[in-house]
Amino acid sequence: MRRLTTLFPSEFLQEHAEELGVVERTRTLQIPVLVWALVFGFAAGESRTLAGFRRSYNSTADESISPGGFYQRLTPTLAEYLRDLVERGLDEVAVPDAVNADIDRFRDVMIADGTVLRLHEFLSEEYGARHEEQAGAKLHLLHNATEQMIERIDVTDEKAHDSTLFNTGSWLQGRLVLLDLAYFKYRRFALIDENDGYFVSRLKENANPVITAELREWRGRAIPLEGEKINDVFEDLSRKYIDVEVEVEFRRREYNGTRSWDRKRFRVVGVRNEDADDYHLYMTNLPREEFLPTDLATLYRCRWEVETLFRELKTQYELDEFDTSNPDVVEILLYAALLSLLVSRDLLDLVTEQADDEIVFPPERWAATFRSHAQLILHELGEYLGYSPPPLLEQLIQDAQKIHKQRPVLQETLATAAQPRCEA
Repeated sequence: MRRLTTLFPSEFLQEHAEELGVVERTRTLQIPVLVWALVFGFAAGESRTLAGFRRSYNSTADESISPGGFYQRLTPTLAEYLRDLVERGLDEVAVPDAVNADIDRFRDVMIADGTVLRLHEFLSEEYGARHEEQAGAKLHLLHNATEQMIERIDVTDEKAHDSTLFNTGSWLQGRLVLLDLAYFKYRRFALIDENDGYFVSRLKENANPVITAELREWRGRAIPLEGEKINDVFEDLSRKYIDVEVEVEFRRREYNGTRSWDRKRFRVVGVRNEDADDYHLYMTNLPREEFLPTDLATLYRCRWEVETLFRELKTQYELDEFDTSNPDVVEILLYAALLSLLVSRDLLDLVTEQADDEIVFPPERWAATFRSHAQLILHELGEYLGYSPPPLLEQLIQDAQKIHKQRPVLQETLATAAQPRCEA
């Protein structure tokens, strides 16, 4: 339990909540319990309702909170508070490395990616989707594979393009960025190169740059490629690798009311996929002297780390199943899910430290284990922090009773409907 309270000390949780105005000093709400109830309540799938989160809180806190008192706390300020906790956790928690690749040659290896979360259609104004009568949010991550940590998280509506969240600049110096097709743009590649950074990206299907030179010589009657467009020739090739220099043309940003055209030379590498009888094509500015085609394919597989994170969030934490039309609650649940993931990975790090070296913990199997033990961990954490919840019988009475005196329960409604009516 000390591991968790070191990650998020109770004193910090309380003080930061008071700074933001999440809770006033005179209120009885116990913020540390609320945070942990959201974290472990979200991890436990059967409790992922607002009523379930409240029950998790009441089973841990010194005093129970009513449904109305709980729901009125679900505000934009609480969402902002939880986001701050996520950012704090990102600085502390490592994400396990899932790919073996030589990344020590770079200052950092950065992975940018995003995923769409489907929301209630009533949220279409706040979270516009690409299709009518739908709502969707997009979660953007910038993952540092070298430091094994997530450096930045952004949440937008589905319509926001991933590339708008990726800013070039001096921070790229010495860093390798692995980009998927959503970030494919020649001008972006040029800016990364001009900031002394490196990139590897899949080549878009409609990208057809001109080959200016072959970077590898082939024996025999090899098809000459210089002067050809890449998409016009690669289907006729049977060689194991393609390794060529290409020239691309793009427009610079507007300056003094005009946008000038520019050209840049990059490297295109193809690694043959025998099963599909085609090539995996990559564009990069990494030099051939240091990086062979197989090296680039191995480096690009580091992107699997982020794909694994997204898959875990969606399959294990059901991140894209938010059945609420309240935009504030959507943000609160989103950050609760990310906090659950961070706490889960922090505990995995502890378990790995304590276990024998030969034991392996697959991330998805660990996630399922963490979920199944979430309520037990919450109970033990509450005891460790010194909380004394009401007796179990009192909690059962509180949770099971009818809340609204004027609202009949289903059995009462059916019984009344079944009674014969007296004739006037």
